[in-house]
Amino acid sequence: MTAQPLSSPPIVIAHRGASGSRPEHTLAAYDLAIDQGADFIEPDLVPTKDDVLVARHENAIDETTDVAAHPEFADRRTTRTIDGHTITGWFVEDFTLAELKTLRARERLPRLRAGNAAYDGRFDIPTLAEIIALAKRRSQQTGRTIGIYPETKHPTYFAGIGHPTDARLVAELRRAGWDSADAPVFIQSFEVANLQRIHALTKVRLIQLVAGEGAPADGAAPSYAAMLTPAGLRQVATYAYGIGPDKAQLWRGDAPTTLVADAHAAGLRVHPWTYRAENSFLPGRFRRGDDPAAHGDLAGEIRSALGLGVDGFFTDYPLVGVETLHGPRDHP
Repeated sequence: MTAQPLSSPPIVIAHRGASGSRPEHTLAAYDLAIDQGADFIEPDLVPTKDDVLVARHENAIDETTDVAAHPEFADRRTTRTIDGHTITGWFVEDFTLAELKTLRARERLPRLRAGNAAYDGRFDIPTLAEIIALAKRRSQQTGRTIGIYPETKHPTYFAGIGHPTDARLVAELRRAGWDSADAPVFIQSFEVANLQRIHALTKVRLIQLVAGEGAPADGAAPSYAAMLTPAGLRQVATYAYGIGPDKAQLWRGDAPTTLVADAHAAGLRVHPWTYRAENSFLPGRFRRGDDPAAHGDLAGEIRSALGLGVDGFFTDYPLVGVETLHGPRDHP
């Protein structure tokens, strides 16, 4: 069943910036995504020891910074249990912003994105305030509205260790003048209760992230699968503007599921994640050759999702997304 998108045209969301071309969650990655025509840039947010929201995919920063090369921080290495997973490493919440700013970003997937590793050591960890300032500055320069699409990472965990993030995020957006349903912002979370709390604090649009298996870490729903039934989607629609499913949930083999149509029937937009060019991330029919790092037919995969009526999509390669939607750009 094919549904018509509720948003026209669909939006291109630069996943962690143009993270296929620069180390993720750096101002350079966000800036390049804007140059490539992305509608939204996506920062994952975690709090520092002094409660400043910064952009990292996870609070564990071993893979994405050079922290291990800083002997002054050797004693910060520790073990934490986060959403049921035990992890040993260095964690954002054990560093002040000033300390984090002494670190430099590294490519998270150097085997797949060797070109990105050439940028290791060049960029620092940006704050949410810096990302907002970039979006506003580039909006003025380009004449386009550049939105931000922040994800609140592990909100129950952070609240439990004395670093709640929900009200802090809303306050920072409000200072930027973003507190309405037409603000160029979406707030996303894999948890439920924190989105419901945020819904009571702001009119900014909210997106309920869902995965192909498991359940929200806050225990607010028995499973993601239950949330995607027609009744579950109607409940999500009481606080959220849309859902962000794993792209694989749009398909059963090569045949589409009814997820997009079911979500639209509940009044929800659909923004699937994450469209990546490397063969290792592509379904078989879109792979080209046997090299996991080689690029396959990302545009074809995106077109297949657009054909189902999605309202936007997350991609590490926003230029491919923009050109798939709108044709070649003069200034990529």
